[in-house]
Amino acid sequence: MAENSESLGTVPEHERILQEIESTDTACVGPTLRSVYDDQPNAHKKFMEKLDACIRNHDKEIEKMCNFHHQGFVDAITELLKVRTDAEKLKVQVTDTNRRFQDAGKEVIVHTEDIIRCRIQQRNITTVVEKLQLCLPVLEMYSKLKEQMSAKRYYSALKTMEQLENVYFPWVSQYRFCQLMIENLPKLREDIKEISMSDLKDFLESIRKHSDKIGETAMKQAQHQKTFSVSLQKQNKMKFGKNMYINHDRIPEERNETVLKHSLEEEDENEEEVLTVQDLVDFSPVYRCLHIYSVLGDEETFENYYRKQRKKQARLVLQPQSNMHETVDGYRRYFTQIVGFFVVEDHILHVTQGLVTRAYTDELWNMALSKIIAVLRAHSGYGFPVNRLFDLLFEIRDQYNETLLKKWAGVFRDIFEEDNYSPIPIVNEEEYKIVISKFPFQDPDLEKQSFPKKFPMSQSVPHIYIQVKEFIYASLKFSESLHRSSTEIDDMLRKSTNLLLTRTLSSCLLNLIRKPHIGLTELVQIIINTTHLEQACKYLEDFITNITNISQETVHTTRLYGLSTFKDARHAAEGEIYTKLNQKIDEFVQLADYDWTMSEPDGRASGYLMDLINFLRSIFQVFTHLPGKVAQTACMSACQHLSTSLMQMLLDSELKQISMGAVQQFNLDVIQCELFASSEPVPGFQGDTLQLAFIDLRQLLDLFMVWDWSTYLADYGQPASKYLRVNPNTALTLLEKMKDTSKKNNIFAQFRKNDRDKQKLIETVVKQLRSLVNGMSQHT
Repeated sequence: MAENSESLGTVPEHERILQEIESTDTACVGPTLRSVYDDQPNAHKKFMEKLDACIRNHDKEIEKMCNFHHQGFVDAITELLKVRTDAEKLKVQVTDTNRRFQDAGKEVIVHTEDIIRCRIQQRNITTVVEKLQLCLPVLEMYSKLKEQMSAKRYYSALKTMEQLENVYFPWVSQYRFCQLMIENLPKLREDIKEISMSDLKDFLESIRKHSDKIGETAMKQAQHQKTFSVSLQKQNKMKFGKNMYINHDRIPEERNETVLKHSLEEEDENEEEVLTVQDLVDFSPVYRCLHIYSVLGDEETFENYYRKQRKKQARLVLQPQSNMHETVDGYRRYFTQIVGFFVVEDHILHVTQGLVTRAYTDELWNMALSKIIAVLRAHSGYGFPVNRLFDLLFEIRDQYNETLLKKWAGVFRDIFEEDNYSPIPIVNEEEYKIVISKFPFQDPDLEKQSFPKKFPMSQSVPHIYIQVKEFIYASLKFSESLHRSSTEIDDMLRKSTNLLLTRTLSSCLLNLIRKPHIGLTELVQIIINTTHLEQACKYLEDFITNITNISQETVHTTRLYGLSTFKDARHAAEGEIYTKLNQKIDEFVQLADYDWTMSEPDGRASGYLMDLINFLRSIFQVFTHLPGKVAQTACMSACQHLSTSLMQMLLDSELKQISMGAVQQFNLDVIQCELFASSEPVPGFQGDTLQLAFIDLRQLLDLFMVWDWSTYLADYGQPASKYLRVNPNTALTLLEKMKDTSKKNNIFAQFRKNDRDKQKLIETVVKQLRSLVNGMSQHT
């Protein structure tokens, strides 16, 4: 029993061991087998039996599986045998086809290689053509440059170089020939500069040698022009007075015309012989050199060289020869050289831009004048008079002053254009001192005010004052070179300044005042500005006195005419104020839109009139800075113009009918005008002076409002008449307009007794007024 129980216990163990052997990796089988030997002695035998049984079971399963798949295996082998035969045939066919393809492809490969080689050649040719197309314009331009250099067209050559550098070289910068060209351009530029400078030196040497011929030609030309002008003046005088000459048996007309014709023919012949400066001098080297240096960006070097060389030549020209005083021809040659020198410089000044400036020529001219005066004084002891030359210098001084006046006219115009025409605001002591330093202004009341505050004048006043002083300095600069006495210089400065004030500044002020964009506020400020400029004239006189040391108390001292200049400007501005104010009133009156047939008034004044009164109040506030009489005159003129405009509105011939309601509405507007006049919009009127501007309207409206025709007709012509200012013709015109309205509106007037009586009264009054008007006309 015990053995049986042990044997039964080992069987599950053996099965477990077999499962481990079957499922475990062979590397791990050792421990499992060892467990078989570690058990009971007969366990090994039993395990082997169990193992044999397991093997037999597996063999049976393998056999079953082989039996199951055997037929499929046989069928597969059969198919493979069949495929083997087809595969051998296919292999033979593929091999043959491959051989034939290889044979045929050898020719294709040859042709393909030829095509590839041709394509590469074609691409290379195209690339070469494209590169050549890029290079050809560069080479053509460079060839053009060489031709221009050979033809001495240097300015064009420089332009070609610019095109090469900016346009053409960037296309072919990778090629070596381009680098060579680029390296060669600076050398060409230097060659051009040297050649042009050499031409300029030849030009300077040429004009130095021929300056006397140039001066002589220029003097002949000036004399010819003067002679021609005199001939024209004679011709005009002859034409103007030929009848007078004939009537008084003087030179016959035919003889005059013959003499004049002969004179003009001689002048025409002389004109053909007179050469110009351009005929004598070829200025092309200067123009060419200037253009070349401008293109090369070295214009300043050329200008400095030219001016330096010409200044040296000026000193040589001004240096008199040792024997100049021995003959008149020596003086003539000396002066013709000087004239020739300045004729050339004047031509260069007007033809070129910047090579010679006005300041440079003025400097040379001042140097020449000083040298000429010194030379003449040194040689005047030899008996040659120089008075005519000094007379010429005085004429030049007058022309110089005229030039200054034209220049300062432009300065004044610019100042007036930039002004804002409002008082100068200042916020601190520093700004106050700046304005005081520019313009002599004194007002203790303004000084006491705290900052910020305002000067009464606008910004243009100190600028004008400064520019007048600058003009005096400019005029003095020329006068000092004449070596005149202090008294004469003082007189010159005062006369020049008077011309500046009375002609130039006055003209600029009048033109400014008449400009359309200058409004009432600007005109008020202009009047204030002229007042302060007038007060500053005494400081300008002191300024001239300090320069010349000539007292103003001297008998022959000229006074400045600032008073008359600025007074005329103020009068013109005042006139413009009156005109523009009336124009503004007309603009408001044109907005009136009365319903002349209304039966009842609106009960309030018209809107346009209230806007007009508000505008007048605001504008008269601005007038408080004006002198009292100006503001009062403007206010009275405005009220009179408004009264006249309203009266013309009532009497307008195009207005055919007026109702009593419209008259009452019109009366409300006139009451507002009278209230405005009584409110004293401008101080200084006595009593009801301003209200008298509307007295004609008031009496006319009162007559129609009260309908007091019996009193009017009875008292007409009496000094104490209540309606003294009502003209019968005016009353008749207005009454006829109302009569027509009464007829039109009262269609059934014949059925109402009151209306019939009123209509009869109107017709009776109309007849009486007509007879009164006819009587006045007959009496007249």
